Amino acid sequence: MRIAVTSQNFRTVTGHAGKTRRFLIFEAAAGSKPVEIDRLDLPKKMSLHETPEDAAHPLDHVDMVITQSCGKGFPRKLARRGIRVAVSEVSDPVEAVKAVLGVMQQ
Repeated sequence: MRIAVTSQNFRTVTGHAGKTRRFLIFEAAAGSKPVEIDRLDLPKKMSLHETPEDAAHPLDHVDMVITQSCGKGFPRKLARRGIRVAVSEVSDPVEAVKAVLGVMQQ
């Protein structure tokens, strides 16, 4: 599973998902340590807030986005792209991915 984590500083999970332009991309599977495979540093016009719903986006290849906060419409907007959204209070990106995967298994 490919998971994007909102991270404006590339060190911690950050909020405001719709306006975030920096993402850590992980390949993750239940029971395995998530592996960072890419980083996205997008121009402002490529934030999900600015991108029209019918336009292609670099996150279109991920299965899920993990963030610390997002607006009510953000999960619906991403669902139309086939992407799930998880909100996590965990600040470490790897631990956030592991926690979300653990919840999904229950």
